[in-house]
Amino acid sequence: MTSTTEAHWARLCVLIDDDPVTLSAVQQAAVDPQLDTWLVLIDGLDDSGALAYLESQDSGVELSDALAGVPRVFRSHADLDRVADVDGDLADAIARADGILAPHGLRIIYLAEESEAYPLVVVPIENVDEILTIATRLEHEARAFN
Repeated sequence: MTSTTEAHWARLCVLIDDDPVTLSAVQQAAVDPQLDTWLVLIDGLDDSGALAYLESQDSGVELSDALAGVPRVFRSHADLDRVADVDGDLADAIARADGILAPHGLRIIYLAEESEAYPLVVVPIENVDEILTIATRLEHEARAFN
């Protein structure tokens, strides 16, 4: 792995959630060809509490509960009650939650994993474009809901 790629992984970690344990694990994975660095990132975010981990068939109730436990969302005091009221699919609930979080300077980013998994992170608005760009450079899918 090139030092540029390693730098991209490190930058991605900092932009998503500045957790030193996740950063260290991702940096180690980035130089170990036996490890999937993307999955190490997702696992680290989950371990640090920065990830709302859902299944594609979940509803607004599950999304609201999962997001309430994410530290950035908790600190924002955003009222996610209207997210639980969404009867449509998960994408509709995410779009509503994203709209509620935006005035608080936050956005929801989906980090593609397996087909049924829906790992979501909440990041500062100013980091969204760079996160998406770096994920693409690293040949992984990250998507915003705007």
